[in-house]
Amino acid sequence: MTSQPPENQDKDRPGGGDGDAARAGSGPGAGSGGHWSDLDRPPLNGTALRRALLRPGSLWTGLDVVSATGSTNTDLAARATGGLAEGAVLVAEEQSAARGRLDRRWSAPPRSGLFFSFYLTPRVPPERWGWLPLLAGVATASAVARVAGVDTALKWPNDLLVTVGDEERKAGGILAERAGDGVVVGIGLNVTLRAEELPVPGAGSLALAGAEVTDRDPVLRAVLRSVEDWYGQWTAADGDAAACRLQDAYAAGCATLGRSVRAELPGDRALLGEAVAIDGDGRLVLATEEGMQRPVAAGDIVHVRPAAQE
Repeated sequence: MTSQPPENQDKDRPGGGDGDAARAGSGPGAGSGGHWSDLDRPPLNGTALRRALLRPGSLWTGLDVVSATGSTNTDLAARATGGLAEGAVLVAEEQSAARGRLDRRWSAPPRSGLFFSFYLTPRVPPERWGWLPLLAGVATASAVARVAGVDTALKWPNDLLVTVGDEERKAGGILAERAGDGVVVGIGLNVTLRAEELPVPGAGSLALAGAEVTDRDPVLRAVLRSVEDWYGQWTAADGDAAACRLQDAYAAGCATLGRSVRAELPGDRALLGEAVAIDGDGRLVLATEEGMQRPVAAGDIVHVRPAAQE
């Protein structure tokens, strides 16, 4: 996450992305013909979603559900170059060509998660647009906790974590990209992914975390309403994350803070330290062994166990 307009902030594996590689044949009913090939995973109801979300005065101005696509982010970005209204939402039941940093891939059977993107044109200073993926993380975590009864933590800058057993696992992620006059924000969230379907051991899902609700329709409605609420507060504050309490909310839900981490930086560099704060630009502040505080604007963050536990 940077203080500049976000570009290609990834939803790396496992289990997060704008829907990377929903692989045919990777789960019961996957690719075996029709929306109802897996009765435990009914299709989303696009008509009901539009009725619930597309209201006068709402942020959301259009919502399409497609059975399959390469990437919802790519599709919306292409539409944005030709002019696209703010609040357009694209949801896919299955994706096959989503993108993350370093071309990382993950897989999920069709209809096992929520894979969607939306288009925003913030009327706030562009240097504050870097808060958008963090805003989406706060909105998603709070919605999932409220509707599904699952505590979801945030791993800076754009991962969504759940607890499966006593293990912290990635269940989703966020990708923000500049497009046209605005930003496309994509969210990928594993909902009903089963243990035998995990693409990598560190992946998780709401179901594996003991979710009380795994019906994707109410979860999607809750997430989009939460995004609308936080986006409204943030834009009303002219993008000032401290003034609208977005900065505090992100810090309160961030599992990275207070932990020893390794920041893997561009140029094959690494920085070790304790994550102590999220600054006003959304950067992760590390306290190094040399007693310095170093803000990290972009990079892969690895949670490191204390030396006594190694």
